[in-house]
Amino acid sequence: MSTTAATPLRNEVSLGLFLMVLSVLISPIIDIFAKLAVTAVPATEITFVRLLFQMTVLGPICLMRGSLFDVSWRKMGLHAARGLLMAITMISFVTPLAVMEVADAIAIFFVEPIILTILGSIFLKETIGWRRYTACGVGFLGSLLVIQPSLQEVGLIALLPVVAAASLALFFLLTRLVAQKEDPWSMQFYAGLWGALFAGLLLVVGGKAGIAMLTPVMPDMKHTLFIAGAAVAATIAGVLGVYAYRSAPASTLAPLQYLEIVSATILGWWVFGHLPDAVKWLGIAIIIASGLYVIWRERKINKTATIPTVSTPI
Repeated sequence: MSTTAATPLRNEVSLGLFLMVLSVLISPIIDIFAKLAVTAVPATEITFVRLLFQMTVLGPICLMRGSLFDVSWRKMGLHAARGLLMAITMISFVTPLAVMEVADAIAIFFVEPIILTILGSIFLKETIGWRRYTACGVGFLGSLLVIQPSLQEVGLIALLPVVAAASLALFFLLTRLVAQKEDPWSMQFYAGLWGALFAGLLLVVGGKAGIAMLTPVMPDMKHTLFIAGAAVAATIAGVLGVYAYRSAPASTLAPLQYLEIVSATILGWWVFGHLPDAVKWLGIAIIIASGLYVIWRERKINKTATIPTVSTPI
């Protein structure tokens, strides 16, 4: 490659890295606002508003790009499944924030790349060597160091971030199946559309059945602003992530996602005065090290990005 050709490429990668860092630093703001809101508003309602806002913002963008209907209608069932998984991911992550600290929940949630690696080997028949399987096992042990004290503190609800991680891994698997010939903006729009429909249906059924955690409430102005803040931050982080992945390889950007634990810890300490204890710090370090190794090993073997090109902040 000539120097003149390499320079623009390096500039594009640098831009992608910068945008990804911004996206990752903004992402914990979503969770801070969600934690503030979930004390008075059900997680399902917060999820519904977030996805509705995402759909409302992305719809006009897709129209201007001419990509709103640039999807394979034969695969609309897969898009609906992606929307369902996105809604499950958000509800499962936001619900425990009522009693868990943001950094703890995010640390547990970051077993997602490990789950994705295992599911990829099962369902997509991707070749996974013993080194990555070992790293996955070590990562799960690290997650237990965070989960175990959280279970003692708040009960079984501490396992919900694992459910969120598993559902997001399945979301990414489906994304791999449809992303090759689909526009990422329209994919995000339809994921938001179907996700909002599923969350809205849960609210209707839950309200009629009298299920407290699924019954919508009318929030006061303060909690309305919290929900709006989560929705706006999620949309900004998502758009930044899309442009980051358009500028740089996913395998280059993936390790930066772990900066979210750092920024979440700082924000959690600033807003709620909470810091993880020594055992949780050890678990967080093991999760990060294992996840980075899995990403590095995948990058070394494949040399091409296998992580989806659509960022989905929670």
